[in-house]
Amino acid sequence: MAEISQDEEIPPSTTLYINNLNEKIKIDQLKKSLHAVFSQFGKILDVLAFKTLKHKGQAWVIFEDVNSATNALRRMQGFPFYDKEMRIQYAKTKSDIIAKADGTFVPREKRKRHDEKGGKKRKEQLDPNQAAAGLNPSYAGAYGATPPLSQIPYLGARPIVPEAPAPPNNILFVQNLPHDATAMMLQMLFNQYPGLKDVRMVEAKPGIAFVEYENEMQSTVAMQALQGFKIQQNQMLISYAKK
Repeated sequence: MAEISQDEEIPPSTTLYINNLNEKIKIDQLKKSLHAVFSQFGKILDVLAFKTLKHKGQAWVIFEDVNSATNALRRMQGFPFYDKEMRIQYAKTKSDIIAKADGTFVPREKRKRHDEKGGKKRKEQLDPNQAAAGLNPSYAGAYGATPPLSQIPYLGARPIVPEAPAPPNNILFVQNLPHDATAMMLQMLFNQYPGLKDVRMVEAKPGIAFVEYENEMQSTVAMQALQGFKIQQNQMLISYAKK
């Protein structure tokens, strides 16, 4: 990824460059979490992150189309991701996967020779303090939908008759999660709203979790903001837990 001067405006791209990421997170977990958070905005072709020292704290998310990338950039700018606010901008060079799709791909050896012949030497896109081009400094939640009033327990794949809805309280019941969702992933999502105390997965029943806040006002804010949030194409269904 080449670096250009700050005077040049980076054109919209299908690939987003993200920095200021938590360097303590393992690469596999980082890529999976990025995919989970960004997949709500459109089809993701790939998520790139590397173990090398010069690439720490950085990643690239490649969307199928520019509109999805633009929407993600605007909505996720400043999103608190593993205790650090993401800084996002369009990538300065086209990703290989997109170049191959549109027929403009040039092997890296040829690219290197071409750059040397022209007297241009590229630098890696490493500056974690570059200002990103997003519009929102904070993430306001993917959806503002009103939460459902009933909590429908599942028995296998078939829902049973719904019971009376639980009254508002400080614990949320989260359903329809991907089976590989983790407590860390949910904590990352819910921790952006004040008062989070605990996230509990249910090992015996993959796909559900309990999220506890200090009071019911805080849990209600989180529920309304994250209702319908997509994790790997699964829309979360959030309701008050039954006590």
